[in-house]
Amino acid sequence: MTLIDPRESLGRKIARLRSERGWTQEQLAERLAVSRVAVSHIEMGLSVPSERTVVLLAGMFNLEPPQLVAGTSYPDAKRDRLPMKTARYTAIDLLAALLEADIAWVQAGQTRPGLRNAWLQRISEAYAAHSAPSDLHRLRELEARVVHAFDPHL
Repeated sequence: MTLIDPRESLGRKIARLRSERGWTQEQLAERLAVSRVAVSHIEMGLSVPSERTVVLLAGMFNLEPPQLVAGTSYPDAKRDRLPMKTARYTAIDLLAALLEADIAWVQAGQTRPGLRNAWLQRISEAYAAHSAPSDLHRLRELEARVVHAFDPHL
């Protein structure tokens, strides 16, 4: 008699989280610095991701590594070696934080000619480096923030 594991496979969970963010396998592969085939194999359960890959995935999905593997059939021996915390920040998160710092600086009465155009240029460059719908949405929000915060008519 074969026992069936009722837990969701880690591959299915990764595929679901990826899909919820509107990312393709290719986009996830680029973020992980692996091939699209490697992502496909993980999602289909043909390979088990290393601890390093689980940590990177957890950060991308804004989870801690134990949260990502919770309720899945990820091997206990690998699960026990995962760190409890991981970095969760992306290049767009950094861009947003820097923008907010510049906006606060301007609101405090400081001026710098060309700051609005410099920010629009940075965001334009970020558009060229990102293609996931969720990333593009965040960049549009940042762009709108720049236009509003540095509007010369306010």
